[in-house]
Amino acid sequence: MGEASRHFLGVERSLTGRAWVSRLADDRLALAISQREGLPEIIGRVLAGRGIAPEDVAAYLAPSLKTLLPDPSSLLDMDKAANRIAQAIMSSEKVAVFGDYDVDGATSSAVLQRFFRAVGSDLRIYIPDRIREGYGPNAPALMTLRDEGIKLIITVDCGTMAHRVLGVAQDAGLEIVVIDHHQAEPALPPAFALVNPNRLDDTSGQGTLAAVGVAFLFIVAINRFLRDGGWYRTHDEPDLLSLLDLVALGTVCDVVPLTGLNRAFVSQGLRVLARRRNIGLAALGDVARLEGVPGAYHLGFLLGPRVNAGGRVGRSDLGARLLTTSDAEEASAIALELDVLNKERQAIEAQVLEEALQQVDLALGATRRNSPPPLIVAFAKGWHPGVIGIVAARLKERYERPAIVVAFDNKGEGKGSGRSIQGVDLGRAVTAALEAGHLVNGGGHAMAAGLTIREDKLEALVAFLEARMSVEVSAASESRALRLDGALAARGASRELYEMLEQAGPYGSGNPEPRFAVPSMRVAHADIVGKGHVRCMLTGEDGARLKAIAFRAAETPLGQALLDRGTGLIHVAGRLKADDWQGRRGIQLTIEDAVATRDAVP
Repeated sequence: MGEASRHFLGVERSLTGRAWVSRLADDRLALAISQREGLPEIIGRVLAGRGIAPEDVAAYLAPSLKTLLPDPSSLLDMDKAANRIAQAIMSSEKVAVFGDYDVDGATSSAVLQRFFRAVGSDLRIYIPDRIREGYGPNAPALMTLRDEGIKLIITVDCGTMAHRVLGVAQDAGLEIVVIDHHQAEPALPPAFALVNPNRLDDTSGQGTLAAVGVAFLFIVAINRFLRDGGWYRTHDEPDLLSLLDLVALGTVCDVVPLTGLNRAFVSQGLRVLARRRNIGLAALGDVARLEGVPGAYHLGFLLGPRVNAGGRVGRSDLGARLLTTSDAEEASAIALELDVLNKERQAIEAQVLEEALQQVDLALGATRRNSPPPLIVAFAKGWHPGVIGIVAARLKERYERPAIVVAFDNKGEGKGSGRSIQGVDLGRAVTAALEAGHLVNGGGHAMAAGLTIREDKLEALVAFLEARMSVEVSAASESRALRLDGALAARGASRELYEMLEQAGPYGSGNPEPRFAVPSMRVAHADIVGKGHVRCMLTGEDGARLKAIAFRAAETPLGQALLDRGTGLIHVAGRLKADDWQGRRGIQLTIEDAVATRDAVP
């Protein structure tokens, strides 16, 4: 294939306006991996395209926590925080955890409570209401916990930016331990300890961890202090690895890079999940109709949205309750309730998305839709704050730009949620906007951010963020070529290949799913299904057939080409997915792009 910049199959411009290029810079590396490990060359291409050296392939295919797990003490304040919590456990102090209402917060809270329970202690979980209390620690909630006799509180997936509230807590005699991963300012809030690999003074190199990953390192450190303190002379030592299903769920759903330690967390966690020992996750899997061996897809698209649904449109504590219960009947009841709430969330999301798309398209006009500004912004009064993050993600996908969606209340204050594209650090930009005085509150990480803003500050915020991110967005847009791992014939797109590719996973942010071109196909049949999805049957020149689908494509040039080119030849590109409908073990191509060949019939 040659250098990565060389056009794949000669495609300079596709139906989505992108060039197709090879992810692999040097074909020889793929061949070396294939020969050394006895793997098909296409698997060698996938591994080489992710920068895996031949000598590292075996370790990559079997990521090990034994080799990748860092010493928790490498994180600033970790030993101080862990020792304090260990002393609290051994002296039977009352402790609470204040967790965010998303999946990362719920899983982080659940990991801590399950650990406390396993070592013979108890931990009170407090999850704030998204609508009534908003994001992060709030003074009334902390005072409620103080009134319950709790003086030691752990915040998870929040707290790094809570300067005022943690100051109030300190004045009230509370000790706060912050376990977080969001971008930090130079000045930190008052806390007994603040463990966050994204502190500006932290040199641990673990900044890509989700909060649940930091929480897992935290319990490893607490466990060490308990062991050194003699706690396990009279108590059973817990199996920390049994909590990795929760770590995997939070890691995938928070869209942090699935590389290094995160990839090991997910790989090992999926094995734990398959054993169905967490009663809540097992019940949720049954409700979500999770069949077969669980993968990262099931975490991100089946389990995660349902855990999130309580925080978005229902009771925010439901997710954490499900993940910590040991009662099968309670687990089943909560799982069913979350499934109902998830359907409600989908309906609300669809309405807000439709309104947001209309607003953005009207603002851009016909001339700017193909060259949108550096930042896409949609806002309105009355939008449900629980779905704005998902809508922002949809806008990001449609316009290939960072997107922020803001829901204003009747008092002129808005809650905003943003999602970014690869190469643009939205969390850092939002933190800078807070420092510049454009926000009431805000923070996040590279791919996602949240904020609170006054309505009269929105225009200034947009101008600030566009100016700050324009260079990054421009660079990311220039590199938006569709990167392909190889070419397959229809006959080669088999279930066997899919299963080999899965063994090279898990895939996700920072470790993209393999994407292939399937050249010179005819569209034997195509129709519209669901909400604008184009389903089709492709046939190769040798008569081999391949099922395919292009999601939300009916009104796009890609969808129109699939629907209209029944007699022409077309190159398609996309990702292989299992097709296990009604017990069949088939394969389907998720089409992301296509291009008509020179031989296509008009």
